[in-house]
Amino acid sequence: MPATEVDDLTRITARLEAAVREAGVLALSMFGTSVKNWTKGPTLSPVSEADIAVDTLLRERLSTADGFAWLSEESADDPARLEARRVWIVDPIDGTRAYIGGFPDWAVSAALIENGRPVAACLFAPVTAEFFVARVKAGATCNGSPIAATAGAELRQARIAGPKNLLERLAAVAPAFTVVPRVRSLALRLARVAQGDLDIAIAGGNSHDWDLAAADLLVHEAGGALTPFTGGTVAYNRPVPRHGMLVAAGRDRHAALIELLGDERLAFS
Repeated sequence: MPATEVDDLTRITARLEAAVREAGVLALSMFGTSVKNWTKGPTLSPVSEADIAVDTLLRERLSTADGFAWLSEESADDPARLEARRVWIVDPIDGTRAYIGGFPDWAVSAALIENGRPVAACLFAPVTAEFFVARVKAGATCNGSPIAATAGAELRQARIAGPKNLLERLAAVAPAFTVVPRVRSLALRLARVAQGDLDIAIAGGNSHDWDLAAADLLVHEAGGALTPFTGGTVAYNRPVPRHGMLVAAGRDRHAALIELLGDERLAFS
C-alpha cells in the first residue's frame, strides 16, 4: 500500500476510534436505565432509544467528512452506497437484547469498507472496557496491545461458541468441542476469536453487514479467518447486506474444520 494511502487510512482510523469511544461512553451512560425500547421489522428485532442516539452521534462524527457512504442497522438504507468506493458500516449497539436486559456482552461496532472489504475497524465493549482496533495490513489490538487468534489446527476440545442448533449439527460430524456460553453480541463473539479467548465462533444464518464488518477485519488481522462454511470471503455493501452461516477461527484451525466438514459444508451454506 503506497505511503500516502497508509497515511490517509491512519488518519481515518484515528477519527473512527474517537467517534466509537464517544459513542461507547454515550451508550454506557444510558445502560441500566429505563430506556424506551420496541421491536422492528418482520423478525421483531429489538431497538432502543440508545441505539438511535448512538447511531445519530456516529453519523454526525463520521459521515460529514470525506463523502463516504453510510450503512447502519438503525438508518434508512440509501441505495447510493452501492456506487461508493468507501462506506461506513455501523451497528450502534450490537447485542441490543443484552443491552436492554442489563447484560454486559454488547458493543459499538463500526468499520470502513473499501471495494467490498473492511479496511479499518473499531469495536468497543464499554462494560468490560475492551476497545478493539484493526487496520488492514497493520494488525489488530485490544486496549493498545496486539491480539492474535489461537494457533494450531487441533479441533478436539476447541473452545467454541454459537447458536445451539448449529453446534448440535456440527457435533454430528466433528470431534467433541468445548462449548462455552454464547456471547450475545455477534461482533463481540467473533472478536473473542481474534483475541484468542475462543478457538471457534459460529454465526447463524441471518447476520448482516453491520454485525460482521468490524469483527471480520479484527479476525483477519489477528491471523484468523471468517468465511461461509463453504469457504471463500465475506463481501460487504451488496444490495442485500445479509449473510448465511459463518465460521471464524485461527487460519489453520479454520482450514481443518472446513476440510473435516467436506460435503457436509453444503448443509451449512
